[in-house]
Amino acid sequence: MRNYLAALASGMAVLAVGMGVTAGEDPSRTLRPVTTFSAISDQRERSVALFTEAGKVIMHPRCMNCHPRGDRPTQGEDSHPHQPLVVRGDFGLGAPGMRCTTCHGPANFDPGGVPGHPLWHVAPIEMAWQGKSLAEICAQIKDPERNGGKTLEQLVHHMAEDSLVGWGWHPGAGREPVPGTQKDFGVLIKAWVDSGAACPTP
Repeated sequence: MRNYLAALASGMAVLAVGMGVTAGEDPSRTLRPVTTFSAISDQRERSVALFTEAGKVIMHPRCMNCHPRGDRPTQGEDSHPHQPLVVRGDFGLGAPGMRCTTCHGPANFDPGGVPGHPLWHVAPIEMAWQGKSLAEICAQIKDPERNGGKTLEQLVHHMAEDSLVGWGWHPGAGREPVPGTQKDFGVLIKAWVDSGAACPTP
């Protein structure tokens, strides 16, 4: 019995490595490398699989909280309404007299638990993600009318290089970072675009 369990454990470890997941890691906290999707021969199916993997980042509270469906951003792992009460305001910078920069500085202020970045702001309402399925967000991300006028190539650059997007991997003490790394995420998005940028079925 002991030999059987040892063999089973060994087999599970090999399977995990083959899937791009190290034994002991939580798959929801990692991003599988692009190479793990190369065995999917159908291009559309592979494209959808790549975006679904990238969806671990897109659907994470670190991203969702800054893409609220209403005028008030949310915060925390449970995406509760932002405290104190603030609103999107012009250009996502907050209302006059209560700008985002009133509390959010150019860097995380960990002793006080206040996140920060030089470009801190709320995404435009056209880019609201909360309450939508991954399929709906996918269609939205591809639509220049709802993605800030970006082409797919510009979208790849935004996801892979933008430092405010990158904050999600360095959110400061007490906050769960999004899965993987920004580089991993950018590579997945590029592979998704290169494979036809197919969206999951609604």
